[in-house]
Amino acid sequence: MSATLKDKIWKAIAATGAIRPADLDAAILEHKQTGKAVDKILIEKGLVKEQDILSLFVSELGVPFINLSKYKIDPGLQETINEKIARQYKIVPISAIGNSLTIAVCDPLNVFMIDDLKNITGRDIDMVISAESDVLKTLDAYYSVTGVASVAEISQDIQVEEFEIVEDKTQDGQGDENVDESEKAPIIRMVNLVIKEALKQRASDIHMEPTVDGMRVRYRIDGILRDVLMIPKENMGAVIVRIKILSRLDITMSQAPQDGRFKLKLGGREVDFRVSMLPTIFGQKIVMRILDKKNLSVGLSGLGLSEKAFTVLKEGVRKPFGMLLVTGPTGSGKSTTLYSIINELNTVDRNIITVEDPVEYLVEGLTQIQAQPEIGLTFAEGLRAILRQSPDVVMVGEIRDNETADIAIKASLTGQLVLSTLHTNDAAGALTRLVDMGVEPFLVASSLVIVTAQRLCRRICGRCKKEIAIPREVLDRLKYAFPANPVFYHGEGCEHCRKTGYQGRLAITEVLDVDDKVRELLLVGKSSDDIKEFARQERGMATLWEDAMAKCLAGQTTLEEVLRITSGD
Repeated sequence: MSATLKDKIWKAIAATGAIRPADLDAAILEHKQTGKAVDKILIEKGLVKEQDILSLFVSELGVPFINLSKYKIDPGLQETINEKIARQYKIVPISAIGNSLTIAVCDPLNVFMIDDLKNITGRDIDMVISAESDVLKTLDAYYSVTGVASVAEISQDIQVEEFEIVEDKTQDGQGDENVDESEKAPIIRMVNLVIKEALKQRASDIHMEPTVDGMRVRYRIDGILRDVLMIPKENMGAVIVRIKILSRLDITMSQAPQDGRFKLKLGGREVDFRVSMLPTIFGQKIVMRILDKKNLSVGLSGLGLSEKAFTVLKEGVRKPFGMLLVTGPTGSGKSTTLYSIINELNTVDRNIITVEDPVEYLVEGLTQIQAQPEIGLTFAEGLRAILRQSPDVVMVGEIRDNETADIAIKASLTGQLVLSTLHTNDAAGALTRLVDMGVEPFLVASSLVIVTAQRLCRRICGRCKKEIAIPREVLDRLKYAFPANPVFYHGEGCEHCRKTGYQGRLAITEVLDVDDKVRELLLVGKSSDDIKEFARQERGMATLWEDAMAKCLAGQTTLEEVLRITSGD
């Protein structure tokens, strides 16, 4: 039956005239010699397209075709067909109803596969056809998180030589039972795999969390955490030690938090990693922040500011002294904005000094100080020392207390341009927050030049971007002056964006120019809401909500994202 069925398919291919009989005969002969499927031979030689083969399978065999990228698969079917069997036969279990199991296959002519699956599952097997590339991608996505393979199996395709540790200095004389294990190739490859895949997926953080069964690995991509894999429990200790050695941390210490950093060179590209270790009940949790310097090269023009906001910020940066604040919650891109401004100012004629906790990016041309409160080097003490170094530009990582705020403001009044961050919900809130911290209102009014508030929202994937209808009653509930026929977009989800509909992020900003009228409002005790409303009505400042909606209507992000990041504004 098998030979007859195959002959029928090959005759149908020849009848289409898409391939010469001689080429088909040669492919069949190669199949007999090597065992490779005839259709794969024809496709690899470029004699026929995969889509043509699939169409013939559908028409001649009466087996339906499905697009796996559009299909949501029940995770429970992994218990029916395990990953090893699925990869061996290149199949994806689709659904199970009663005694019937439906599978997606790329080779419907393999009747031995059907017999084997019947014996393994004890069910009747129904087939649908899908492209081999889609089957393989779906297998990777379907089995990647829940399956726990050995480190050697997971890492066998990753070469140790692909990574170069820059200035790696291991610590001698610190015995640990996991040290020898951490230097073995499978462990090194495992860590390299986690890092390499994070860079490939544009992750900003790698979270490695110990659990009762092993170590869960998650990536933060576009601000959202996603599961990646589970490291077996027996390899967890060695992986932790390997990362500690990279980060030059004490491998004997496991009951106290630790912070370190390391640098990797991959294909001529240097990437910094900031490492945080935290003891938990199941072991040490690791968070690695990926600090890619290419993100700093965008400059002010690459921050995605509106034309008016860009003009205001550009003029503020050009001023020789004063204070420029960037506000927003953790993870809103404040550091990237500050470093983008610093890069604009980083010239040989300027002495630029920073005090940070921790130092995020190592930038050539800057004097960077790491705050160490445990030895008395706080932001305030570091700032005092900096001011004796004749700086032109000072960057303070964060204003956390009255002492730091007072010194920073007085420095900005005596000839330095001071850049810093503050945790407030909007730009106007920064003015009253400084007053609440005990700084005199007249000092705040005299020193502040620009205050920028920002958030990060996910950008719609350009490859699966589609128009979407939003009911008018939904829009009517939102406080925004929509045009008559607004057009909204969303991402349907594709391989490029890993089915999320989003690819990358963009900044939502609110730039407040602290002019004489704003200073006057602050001095007479007006609230932040009053100052914000004045800036909107009289100075044309776009609030975070308004800037986000403008970018939504421009097709850059979705209405869901706008509501998610500005719900409190």
